Amino acid sequence: MEMTVAERILSRASGVEARAGDYVEAEVDAALMPDLTALLAFRAMKEMGYERVWDPDRVIVVLDHSAPASTLRAASIHRELRELASTQGFHLYDVGEGVCHQVFAEEGYARPGMLIVGADSHTCTHGAFGAFATGVGSTDMGAVLATGRIWLRVPETIKIKVRGKLPERVSAKDLILHIVGLIGSDGANYKALEFGGETIKTLSMGSRMTLCNMAIEMGAKTGIIEADERTITYLQQRSSGPMEPVRSDSDAEYLKTIEVDASELEPQVACPHSVDNVKPVGEVEGKGIDQVVIGSCTNGRLEDLEAAAEILRGRRIYRDVRLLVAPASRRVYIEALRRGVIDILMEAGATILSPGCGPCFGGHVGLLAPGEVSLSTTNRNFKGRQGSPEAEVYLCSPETAAASALRGEITDPRGI
Repeated sequence: MEMTVAERILSRASGVEARAGDYVEAEVDAALMPDLTALLAFRAMKEMGYERVWDPDRVIVVLDHSAPASTLRAASIHRELRELASTQGFHLYDVGEGVCHQVFAEEGYARPGMLIVGADSHTCTHGAFGAFATGVGSTDMGAVLATGRIWLRVPETIKIKVRGKLPERVSAKDLILHIVGLIGSDGANYKALEFGGETIKTLSMGSRMTLCNMAIEMGAKTGIIEADERTITYLQQRSSGPMEPVRSDSDAEYLKTIEVDASELEPQVACPHSVDNVKPVGEVEGKGIDQVVIGSCTNGRLEDLEAAAEILRGRRIYRDVRLLVAPASRRVYIEALRRGVIDILMEAGATILSPGCGPCFGGHVGLLAPGEVSLSTTNRNFKGRQGSPEAEVYLCSPETAAASALRGEITDPRGI
């Protein structure tokens, strides 16, 4: 029975032999929601005639998008979610704990072979742990909360094989931006992206999360990296749950295979107003910027802050640039403090924000004025994403972000 890892996970979750193109009704292992969508999902559940979630131990809510609350509406949503958690008993991570995807990973909820659904499009991040993780709408999540089940079409799989060593100051963000540019923003619609190859095996769990996080930017249903010893070691420090790695068969059928040589990559930048408008940094170097953002579920982890600090150590950012740093979680923030990373960033002129989504989705802090330009380590650069629709957002790696903050213009970090 030759299967891809996606087919094998959905076969287990549905109890039938699931092949690409089949529709299955599958049991959900974990349901994740941020504050922005959670209340809508609970209301949908009640409209379906259900008063309580099917299994509170499998429901995780994180207050991360509008956190701390910046409007009365956000404050009211937070209060209602706290009350629901108190009466229903599901897991609630309050303001300041961090981005839902980082918290979910740090707390050991994502494990190999699981079916994870989240009311946030970047739930695909957790494919880094060998899970089938996908985002759903609030109404679909309402049905999951009520029944613990979801129907899915089993996706075809595109295999992405990466070989070669990433050059100095070229990181996983550059790799995934390059892949997004190759495939296009709709080139993997409802497909599973399976990342593999010698390069992937060398990547940290944080870097793997960065890759899977942006699978949705190609329209993919999920991104998956098979669990290995690095995965198990990471999870054993965080979870007592079962570890059952799932792998694709050697003769599994793929829609197509894309090969990438990481050793040939240079820093990449996604230009406005599309994530797949990707260019080598040299083609946009010199573009003036007003704001730099380091953070989000894509690049707010400790390794990202350390990469930026390495470049900023002993230096001061350009006088007309705002550098905003949002640690992905409280744990990341504390460890960055302990290691002196926060000191370096603040002495360079950075403003450190509360752990959470920060400026990424354009609804809380760090909004752009008309005509301003942002260089950001986040995952989307749609028009109006970080404020004014007359502003521009460029996407890059933490290394490129830090180097550019020093110069006040998009800068190749290899020259610093």
